[in-house]
Amino acid sequence: MRFRAPNRREILASGVAMLVAAPMPLRAGQSEDARLNTFLDDAFDRLMARSPIRQSRIGVKTQQDRWDDISEAYAIEGAAEARSDLEALKGFNLSRLSHEAAISYRMFAFETRQQLEDFRWRRNNYLVSPMGGIHSTVAVTLQNNHPIETRADAAAYISRLSRVRPLMGQLVVELERQEGAGASLPRFSYDLVISDVENLLRGAPLEAGAADNPIFSDFKTKIADRPWPDSEKAAFIAQAAAALRDDFGPGYRDLLAHLKRAQLRATDDAGVWKLPQGQAYYRYKLEEATTLPETAAALHALGLREMERIHGEMRGVMKDLGHTGSLRDFFEFIRSDPALFYPNDDAGRAQFLSDATALLAEVVAREDEFLLHKPKSPIVVQAVEAWRAKSSPKAFYHHAPPDASRPGIFYINLYDMRAAPKYQLAAELFHEAVPGHHIETMLAYERTGLPKFRRFASIAAYSEGWALYSEGLAKELGLYKDPYQEFGRLSLAAMRAGRLVVDTGIHAMKWTREQATKYFDDNIPGTHYDNLREIDRYIVDPGVATAYYVGMMKILALRTKAKAALGAKFDLRTFHDAVLREGPLPLPMLEGNIDAWIASARS
Repeated sequence: MRFRAPNRREILASGVAMLVAAPMPLRAGQSEDARLNTFLDDAFDRLMARSPIRQSRIGVKTQQDRWDDISEAYAIEGAAEARSDLEALKGFNLSRLSHEAAISYRMFAFETRQQLEDFRWRRNNYLVSPMGGIHSTVAVTLQNNHPIETRADAAAYISRLSRVRPLMGQLVVELERQEGAGASLPRFSYDLVISDVENLLRGAPLEAGAADNPIFSDFKTKIADRPWPDSEKAAFIAQAAAALRDDFGPGYRDLLAHLKRAQLRATDDAGVWKLPQGQAYYRYKLEEATTLPETAAALHALGLREMERIHGEMRGVMKDLGHTGSLRDFFEFIRSDPALFYPNDDAGRAQFLSDATALLAEVVAREDEFLLHKPKSPIVVQAVEAWRAKSSPKAFYHHAPPDASRPGIFYINLYDMRAAPKYQLAAELFHEAVPGHHIETMLAYERTGLPKFRRFASIAAYSEGWALYSEGLAKELGLYKDPYQEFGRLSLAAMRAGRLVVDTGIHAMKWTREQATKYFDDNIPGTHYDNLREIDRYIVDPGVATAYYVGMMKILALRTKAKAALGAKFDLRTFHDAVLREGPLPLPMLEGNIDAWIASARS
């Protein structure tokens, strides 16, 4: 998965002169393309100026001492600006735009309408969950996106710590507003959120005599190698400790108190059918995720068919490995054979990271076999930080900034080594890193000539579809070294097909958490713990899980269409370039682009 905060418009900009307060006037004499691109970049810059957190993700330091305004009033203001942008878009003549600019026009209209739909459903979009929210974004921003290179950087870090209490105060107000409208997390989901918050309240200077708090440790580590006098470093550390004690800690304790009160009032109903206009909301979430008018019933049936097909392939691998009996028997063997897991200790975790790093180097060395263009940004493997490991997904990708000043990160969750089996390592890496998210993300971020909003857009069906397609592409490239690794690929494919079944089951058919987990336990080889964590993701992030399979199937269908149309002229690298070069697109627009590429290649 491509890990982001929940907001669909959580996107990044280039770090060039972006913080403007009002639209720039269009210059007379510009071409229609140039006029449009000026407008689009300005609209994107204004959106980015509203979010210091997003700025930090790409290295812009203008507001790095602040957090986002998450109040209702600010959200209303943002929606009004989006409506104004849509109205301004009508001032451009679509017929006078080039093909490239017309894509940008339609894409901007699509994205802005989605922003307004998100605003409409803001009460139903969970503000905190085990998948994220401002409670975890604060810590992730400080640790991953707030480097300390200068004294001003250190002062800004401390300022951010001191601003946490009012930020959490805003969050509590908005949570109360959401809960008052009838939208609360399921009772069991609170446990994971509460655990993350409690972890951020542990350690010195918030607890006397304890090891350092993860944020305090991060701050101290970042200034340790600065060429400043020891007395100056000590002063900065003392200021950070005071901000953690006086502001950060109290802010998170206020949030913790609210979460515990809210949990007492919550129910165990898992699906969004329980929310205001829940059925309509889920229809919206499915279309948002897939960019297609898919129905819950059709997606549920597709998942069941694909699970049956994948089970057939699994039986073939089981036979190759010399195993007899049922597939369920083989699942039990896979779950229990110690040889298929790393030791659940520091040595086992270190070996996993070492093996993943070696495999990543191997596939990066072969990029020329499937890509015409390669990203400049490197990528590294890293374990999920301990404070959030219990609630985090098993693997995800954290992008590099467009200037490649920091690497992309393939995060792997090593909280429970039984949930990180050896046989799945390869497929997870191919999905999250190369050829998957690192490729599609950074080729877009580094692309020149596109309006910024297109380079940094977030389209789940496109991005997750490409990443799932990449798992199969790796098989074509011979990157799975033995039948167990091939079974790992199939086990993840089964999980993605199963997502279609359980997501729609939970949110449209009123399945319980237990029913959904049992379906996974019966049909995929993951451990019960791993399956439960997956189900908990789908419960709080409805619809998103359906994007993977729908997007992959669209890319495969377009590739089949291109091969049939081009015959001997078909080239895999050129096809991939056609899919990737325009950045993330809704699936209908991607299909239109590939059709245009096919027509051009045939001429």
